[in-house]
Amino acid sequence: MEIILKTDIAGLGYKNDVVVVKPGYGRNYLIPQGFAMMATPSNRKVLAENIKQAAHKVEKIRQDATDLAAAIGDMNLTIVAKTGDSGKIFGRVTSLQISEMLKEKGFDVDRKKISFDSEVKTIGDYAATLDLHKEVKHKVTFSVVSE
Repeated sequence: MEIILKTDIAGLGYKNDVVVVKPGYGRNYLIPQGFAMMATPSNRKVLAENIKQAAHKVEKIRQDATDLAAAIGDMNLTIVAKTGDSGKIFGRVTSLQISEMLKEKGFDVDRKKISFDSEVKTIGDYAATLDLHKEVKHKVTFSVVSE
């Protein structure tokens, strides 16, 4: 079943993408939740017109994401966590903590747009990927230190 996405959905696609999903997933979840619509010929025409009208807005958003990535640059964040004697963290470092650290530095990045390359369960140096735009992804390094 082909659908047109109304919002970005991790692992599936970005807004205005036409994707193929299983019929049950589309009919029972994506369409009722308002995340997608059927890819009928009339909806495809509406999509084409919307894309044409929003082209300059999309370029501005992409440029803003590129500027944000350039401003963040090679920043290295330091996260303080409670650890045991072996260096293992009680709990784990989450995207919310990275988002809050970036906010303290003056950069507003939604926690849902942050993903980790590997799970953060011990002290050390790690990297997180910021999905700022579908064409702009940026790596941020961070160090986890003991309290």
